[in-house]
Amino acid sequence: MKGRVTERQALAPYTWFRVGGPADRFFMPKDEAELSAFLADLPADERVSVIGVGSNLLVRDGGIEGTVIRLGPGFGRIAVDGTRVTAGAAALDANVAKQAAAAGIGGLEFYRGIPGTIGGALRMNAGAYGGETKDVLVSARAVDRQGRLHDFAASDLGYTYRHCGLPEEFIFMGAVFEGREDDPEAVTARMDAIMQKREASQPVRERTGGSTFKNPKDQTDRSSWQLVDAVGGRGRRVGGAQMSELHANFMINTGDATAADLEALGEGIREDVQRQEGVRLDWEIKRIGRAA
Repeated sequence: MKGRVTERQALAPYTWFRVGGPADRFFMPKDEAELSAFLADLPADERVSVIGVGSNLLVRDGGIEGTVIRLGPGFGRIAVDGTRVTAGAAALDANVAKQAAAAGIGGLEFYRGIPGTIGGALRMNAGAYGGETKDVLVSARAVDRQGRLHDFAASDLGYTYRHCGLPEEFIFMGAVFEGREDDPEAVTARMDAIMQKREASQPVRERTGGSTFKNPKDQTDRSSWQLVDAVGGRGRRVGGAQMSELHANFMINTGDATAADLEALGEGIREDVQRQEGVRLDWEIKRIGRAA
């Protein structure tokens, strides 16, 4: 395994923003046993970070200290049994929705509109279009920093809006979801409607990271995009970073942005919303690593 640890691995190609510095060390385990053994053998003071497909990740320009883990293809398997779907943490959310639909399982179609992996969905209680991970999750499997395996019921994970109560040191490896019997054509039609809505309202063809800020549900009835609009944030630029003209809560890399540009743009929006509207916006995009 030590031979497969890559030093100074570029991370920008692994994120949708296509920015950021390298990982000090990079490891891609092939299965649960290899990941468990690797973590058990890793020095206790080594910092560990986990990335998926990087759809809501901003890696700072100085790169990431310690070891970055990206789960390999062996964690991407999906299996269906009755109305239950078992998926590895590296499985794409969209593929889980598609396989569920093909098997005549409804209730998971909201995953069709989430551009990430099941691991990320578990970590942030991902949701969209009327559904959330906590609504369909039965159980999840994870490994801790010492390499010990754990199985959790959904009720163990302390889910709230875009938040999981399981400590960050746990790495999700897979999960079981429960849907309901449904007509495959009806489920597919609902997924098609989700994708049409997403295409029409979000800059899906750009270098983006999804929703920039969480909706501040405990402070106001307004959505984040409405608050960004209220302070003149739509279309605002910092260097090569821009708040989308199509959807004000999406940042995009117009071509030559740095991670610093993107973070400065987001922080400037947050400051304006706090000062002018009295509302605190929290980042939904995960920002990790060192400044340049």
